[in-house]
Amino acid sequence: MRPADALLVPPDRLRLLCDPASLGFASTKEIEPVHGIVGQDLAVDALRFGLETDAPGHNIFVRGLAGTGRMTLVQQLLEEILPFCPLAPDHAYVHDFARPEQPRLVTLPRGEAREFGRAIDDLIEFVKQDLGKALESEAVRQRVAAIEKQAQKEVEAITEPFAEELRKNQLALVSVQIGRASHPAIFPLHDGKPLPPEQFEALRQRGVFDDEQAAAIKDRIATFSERLEDLTRRVFAAQTRHREAVRAVHAEELRAALKAYTTGIAERFRCDAVVVFLREILDDLVGRFTEGQPQQQDFTPLYRVNVLNTHEPDARCPILIETRPSLVNLMGTIEREWPREGDRTPDHLLIRAGSLLRANGGYLILDARDLLSEIGAWHALVRTMRGGRLQIAPPEGLLLGASSAVKPEPIDVQVKVILVGDAWLYYELDALDPDFPHLFKVLADFDTEIPRDDRGIARYAGVLARIAQERALPHFAASAVALLVEHGARIAGRQDRLTTRLGRLIDIAHESAFLAQRHGKALVDDQDVCDAIRRGRSRADLPARRFRERITSGAVRIQTRGWELGQVNGLAVISAGPLTFGFPSRLTATIGAGTDGTISIERESQLSGSIHTKGFQILGGLLRRLLPVDHPLAFRAAIAFEQSYGGIDGDSASGAETVCLLSALTGLPARQDLAMTGAIDQLGHVQPIGAATQKIEGFFDVCHETGLTGTQGVIVPQANVGDLMLRRDVVEACRAGRFSVFAVGTIHDALELFLGREAGALGADGRYPAGTVLALAVDRAAAFWRMVSARPKELDNHANP
Repeated sequence: MRPADALLVPPDRLRLLCDPASLGFASTKEIEPVHGIVGQDLAVDALRFGLETDAPGHNIFVRGLAGTGRMTLVQQLLEEILPFCPLAPDHAYVHDFARPEQPRLVTLPRGEAREFGRAIDDLIEFVKQDLGKALESEAVRQRVAAIEKQAQKEVEAITEPFAEELRKNQLALVSVQIGRASHPAIFPLHDGKPLPPEQFEALRQRGVFDDEQAAAIKDRIATFSERLEDLTRRVFAAQTRHREAVRAVHAEELRAALKAYTTGIAERFRCDAVVVFLREILDDLVGRFTEGQPQQQDFTPLYRVNVLNTHEPDARCPILIETRPSLVNLMGTIEREWPREGDRTPDHLLIRAGSLLRANGGYLILDARDLLSEIGAWHALVRTMRGGRLQIAPPEGLLLGASSAVKPEPIDVQVKVILVGDAWLYYELDALDPDFPHLFKVLADFDTEIPRDDRGIARYAGVLARIAQERALPHFAASAVALLVEHGARIAGRQDRLTTRLGRLIDIAHESAFLAQRHGKALVDDQDVCDAIRRGRSRADLPARRFRERITSGAVRIQTRGWELGQVNGLAVISAGPLTFGFPSRLTATIGAGTDGTISIERESQLSGSIHTKGFQILGGLLRRLLPVDHPLAFRAAIAFEQSYGGIDGDSASGAETVCLLSALTGLPARQDLAMTGAIDQLGHVQPIGAATQKIEGFFDVCHETGLTGTQGVIVPQANVGDLMLRRDVVEACRAGRFSVFAVGTIHDALELFLGREAGALGADGRYPAGTVLALAVDRAAAFWRMVSARPKELDNHANP
């Protein structure tokens, strides 16, 4: 049996210290600030390649945990390397007079769309203020008067001979008003005045005209009326010709007045869409002014330009971070409008650009999780990237694929998309979307750790110098930097590594600086850092404090002294935001004769996850190896996490479960002043687990609450010793002999520590030495078999002597 001291982890190995004297400076004021990102060389190289290549599909997925500075790195790199960007044009929409439901896209060289809009606004102002005056000039009046005079002559040449003939026949040509229209008619003359039909009939009845005279008059009227129809057609044709002549004069004057504007705009903005648009404006204006249409509403919004995106001619490459990548924010939209009567905005003015268009020719940075949480956004993005064309539509059209009443012309876009997400999202997209690997061919993988070497420590110090400089904080003394380096190793979970998730360290640095300033210090020292770490932990550890209080009050039964049969302290963790807290969990085992084998109450209650279930099955395999009997293991054992009512997962308790089960099987009580964490394999090796530091501290805190005895301690896998970065108070307690940490490599070592007896090793005869733990276990297993077997006497030779 190995002595317990041989398994004891020396206090110097419980926390790898950073000597402030080894840093080479007294404070960060003496060193150069570091402006880059710590320890991401491979990710930086991948990003540089993805940013600078223009090969199809070479968009970038930045993979890594939050807090490693992914967004910051992408922004900094883009600003650093100033990658080449194609000169993306400006885009605007205008009204299409031939197809109002399909606004016309105007694509102009960068910087010109806004100027184009201003030029059209000037044209609109001219139309409102001055265009009508072009028809009121003396020259136009003279031309129109000449046309009207000529028209009068032509009409008189048609009507006068007919009118003279009517007069000779005591008839007259008159104009009769019927409603809002007038029509020519022939009336008889009486005393030189035309008689309407009702007056003529009244005179006839009074005898002024006898029946023969009246009939003759009516016959003459009928004869001339037949000729009147032809005369009317001739007059109408003449009038139409003259109206068209007047309209042509007006149109000529309007076009001449507009030409100075439209020609200048067309020459300034050389684009086919502009030429067509100007021609349509001119035709529409001429039509409105020459047709004499009443202009009760302002029609000029039809001519306005909707500038979607524009660039300064010398502007840098667009770099856009879309913090809320919804479907509308990403793709743009066509706004809904509920107009009042006669106050409707033209459709083309309701189109709004999204971030894909605003980033055209540049870079669009998106958080993958946020993108996937927005309904329809991912598929719309993929569709646009695949085709290189952006179709703006109302939200319901984008989401449901339904046709919209308004369908603007699509826009060609060229955007480098940079997705930022974690590994799980990357694998999910790669597995479920066949377009993903073809569209995101560049992977920039962020590491969460860097080596804890001189270079890594120097970069930590440089980052702290930058924080102090940029944010006007007190500089950090070497002792403070050293403690933050140690805390970086603690977050990384390994003594020889440092975390690259600098967000948490920077938060601690800020609070440390706040405390130093409160105390009037010129520099932040290690005590300030220590206080900041403690304060941060205390703000988040309410669940752990409540748990310890319940242990102290007896509500939760955890023993930290004495011995108990079939009971062992396991260790678990809970997370509170970025912090993890360890706490003990009481494991119990009961055993008896039977054939059901080992049962996990958590699994039977459906409270365990798949990893815990696997660990429990491994425990069964280990038992068959530890108990080499030639008969079935005829016992029924139940193992439970007592007072645990939620789900559990993980295999880190499988070592403690093995000890607990063998305690129950052998009848040997287990120490309650020890706790264990560690997974096992079927060969009996104790394997490393996560959060070893926090689990040790969790049991220490409980022991501290109930009173340290000097015998209490935690058993961890030997492979986890290099991961330990215990709090300073725990290390000091171990150094003073008030607490211990043991490291084991096999389950045999753990059994000996817990049960106080040699575990036993198989001899050449295949038996364990008498009195050892495993010898007792074999004997008890044989006894159970005899209890359930129909032939118990045949099994006597199977027991250990």
